[in-house]
Amino acid sequence: MIEAIQTNFRTLDLNLLRVFDEVMAEKSLTKAARNLSITQPAVSNALRRLRETLGDDLVRREGHGITPTPFALALWPNVRQALDQLQSALVPQQFVPHEARNSFVLAMADATAAELMGGLGQALEHQAPKVSIRVLPLTTRDPRNLLHDGIADIALGYFPAVLADLTAKAQSGEAVAFEHHRLYDGEYVCVMRRGHPLAQKNINLDEFCHARHLLVSFSGRPYGFIDEALASIGKQRRVVMTVNQFFTAGRVVVNSDLLTVLPKHFVPTTGIAKELFMCELPFKVPSLHVDALWHRRQHAQSDHLWLRELLINIAQEVFKGERV
Repeated sequence: MIEAIQTNFRTLDLNLLRVFDEVMAEKSLTKAARNLSITQPAVSNALRRLRETLGDDLVRREGHGITPTPFALALWPNVRQALDQLQSALVPQQFVPHEARNSFVLAMADATAAELMGGLGQALEHQAPKVSIRVLPLTTRDPRNLLHDGIADIALGYFPAVLADLTAKAQSGEAVAFEHHRLYDGEYVCVMRRGHPLAQKNINLDEFCHARHLLVSFSGRPYGFIDEALASIGKQRRVVMTVNQFFTAGRVVVNSDLLTVLPKHFVPTTGIAKELFMCELPFKVPSLHVDALWHRRQHAQSDHLWLRELLINIAQEVFKGERV
C-alpha cells in the first residue's frame, strides 16, 4: 500500500488536498463547497479521487454531517501545516498595512476592550490608517461558532473550557480547527463601594456568601464560574442582579450595597476606581487568562497574522512583565 501511495503521489492533484482541508475544517461538504466556490458534486468527486489515491475512506456520512476516519485525523494536521507554509511562501508580502483597506471584526468583552482598544486605535493611525476595526460584544465563553461562521476574525477573552477541549483533542491525535495565543494573565477581586459596610478589610467567606451580589454574565444566566467555585466547597451566594458588561457592574456597585467580582486590572479603567474598594476573594478561583482565539483557515493569511501580532504587542506593552 505504501508503494502504491508513493506512486500515486507523483501524479496527485494537489488541489485535492485543498478540498480535503476544507472538508475537515467544516465537517460538511456543503460548507466546504461554499468556501471553495465550487459545487458540492465537485467536492464529492475530489474526495473520491483522493480516496482512490490514499486507499482510505477519509470521511463517512453520519446524520447530517460527516465523521473523519482515524487516517484522515492523522493526516489533516500535516496537510494543514503544508498548505499554511505554501501560502506564506507564495504571498509573503500580500498585506501592506499602510495601503490596506481591510475591515476586521473582533469579539471581546468591555473589560478586554478597555485594555487593548486604545493601543489598537493608536497603532492603526500610525501603521494602517485605512484599516477599520469593528468590535462585537462577547456573549459566550465559547466563541468557536462565531469564528467558524466567519462572524468574527478573532475572539479575545477568558475561554478555559475551550482551551481545555482543544488541548485534549490535540493530545489524543485529533486535528483541531482553532489556534490560540495567551495575551495576559490576571486575577479576579471582590469589588464594592468605599462606603460599603464590608469595605476597608478583606472579607471572610461567610460575609461574602451572605452579601447581595451582582454578576457579570455574558449569557444572562444568574450563575457563573464564581458560583461553581463556591459550589465545589459546599457554599453559595445570592445573586440578585445580572448585567452583561463590566463597566455597568462598576457603575451599579458604586451606587448600591451590592458586591461584584471584576478583573483586578480592569478596575483602574472604570474612571471611578477612587470610589471603589477591592479586596481578595476569600476562596480560591481559577486564574484569569485572556487569550486570542482564531480559526485555522486564517492562520497563514498575512493580514490576519499582522493583526494578531499587533494585538500581542499591544498586550505586552499594557501588561509589561505580566505576559506568558
